[in-house]
Amino acid sequence: MTSLPESATNQRPVQTIDATNFPAHSQDPGAAAESLNSLVSHSAQHHDVRHGIHAPLHRIAEIPLVHRMIPGLEKLASEYHFGNFVVDRATGQRFFESMPIYTRLGMHLLFYGGEQRKVLHNKTVEATLQELSIRQGKIYDSHDSVQSIPSFIETYSIRTDELLEPNLSKYGCFNEFFFRKLKPDARPVQNADDSAGICSAADCRLVVYPVTDLATKFWIKGNAFTIPSLLGVPPDSEQARAFDGASVASFRLAPADYHRFHSPIDGLVGKITDIKGEYYTVNPQAVNEKGFDVFTANRRAVLYMTHSASGQPIAFVAIGAMLVGSIAWTAGANLGAEVRRGDELGYFAYGGSTVVALFPKGLVTFDEDLVNNSQVPIETLVKVGSSLGRASF
Repeated sequence: MTSLPESATNQRPVQTIDATNFPAHSQDPGAAAESLNSLVSHSAQHHDVRHGIHAPLHRIAEIPLVHRMIPGLEKLASEYHFGNFVVDRATGQRFFESMPIYTRLGMHLLFYGGEQRKVLHNKTVEATLQELSIRQGKIYDSHDSVQSIPSFIETYSIRTDELLEPNLSKYGCFNEFFFRKLKPDARPVQNADDSAGICSAADCRLVVYPVTDLATKFWIKGNAFTIPSLLGVPPDSEQARAFDGASVASFRLAPADYHRFHSPIDGLVGKITDIKGEYYTVNPQAVNEKGFDVFTANRRAVLYMTHSASGQPIAFVAIGAMLVGSIAWTAGANLGAEVRRGDELGYFAYGGSTVVALFPKGLVTFDEDLVNNSQVPIETLVKVGSSLGRASF
């Protein structure tokens, strides 16, 4: 990864957008919806993702269908680097992660669409995002979509030497590659012999907060975010009481990431609760906006687990997002199964997505570097199995 000049790394890590800078036409959510709809259709026929759905915003002039509909974005893309700063845990360096065009369009719908506003074919923002997400999933389930795999690998510099199946011709569709499996030794668990150890659940951009109040102060700014609303339970329920003041870890998976998620603990698998919801983007700029309760609005599934060493409950929340095809459970679907740290629990089909893990207050002490970065706030790039912290019991 390329390091940034010192002047760049001193900028605010989570970039914010001043809506007053957008030309009036670019603020039209209908135009953004039409462009996103065209990009999804484009992906069915044109398989080079670098010139379509995954094009970075600064290359918008190369995508005539979007450039024509929202001309104001080209000027903005030259003046603002739409994206987020991330810290690479392995090197300690900050780098800038550019935002794909589809994420930016989804944020336009979220910021300018308003709740239940009709934007495309007389459908609301929410219904439009759901329809497009399902359609994109079907496109990437088709056999023709395998033609998108090479350009996707090149766009995101995906390491093919880690793949359990390195022969790309063996994948029946793009989605099969998207939730690809890795070699068994590709993601070793750090401190595997420490019974108190807790590890990262995913290849991701990670933030951690020892108590929920800090998470809402630094990261999750939605006005209605609460632990009961995230879990979809009443405030006086047993689950709400168990996670009152919980420690929070948020694992954001970007399109480039390996999209299987794994157990952060040694424990037992409990029940899964599916919660219907929306398909908003989980980009930090959306999560950090007051008034948008992305995590508690989106479709999600809650897996309850029991930590073996302490006997305490853990809530593992898989959150779908814009253009996500599905949340699928593998070992996580086996009620009563015993899992070790790093064991696979499930996977996400196409799209950006997030896992949020909740630990009862006082159970876990997160690693200091992760806590420090999170309070900047800036995400830390980590891999499955990397140390998250230690449990106290």
